[in-house]
Amino acid sequence: MTTRLNPYISFQDNARDAITFYESVFGGELNISTFGDYQASQDPAEADKVMHAMLEAPGGLTLMAADTPDGVPFNPGDNISVSLSGEEADESELRGYWDKLVDGGTVTVPLETAPWGDTFGMCVDRFGIGWLVNIAGAQQGDRAAE
Repeated sequence: MTTRLNPYISFQDNARDAITFYESVFGGELNISTFGDYQASQDPAEADKVMHAMLEAPGGLTLMAADTPDGVPFNPGDNISVSLSGEEADESELRGYWDKLVDGGTVTVPLETAPWGDTFGMCVDRFGIGWLVNIAGAQQGDRAAE
């Protein structure tokens, strides 16, 4: 797999409705994970909120979405970031992009192992653009063999 660049849209409590709407528009395969799936929130009220959704539509279109957790500011107009993602084989390339993006910018989530097993980080570059970098770890089946 090559490195992928795509929009990542944040919503306030309606990411599931939005991403299923986009699925009806573009078609494709939709995967949704909740905060509860990964025990990613201490607040039980957030368990069903969308932590990550990815729609992969025909023609190479990819759209990602998530609900903004309670306690994190939600500012319409500032709710779109750019996602860079790839496989372990792309790690040096993705880390190189990360290092350049954070130069003069702000790290909001360090690039490190996430609860879902991938290496993940978030930053805002020196121009105010939000970036998410995800380096896929071993597949679930591969992890079971370890």
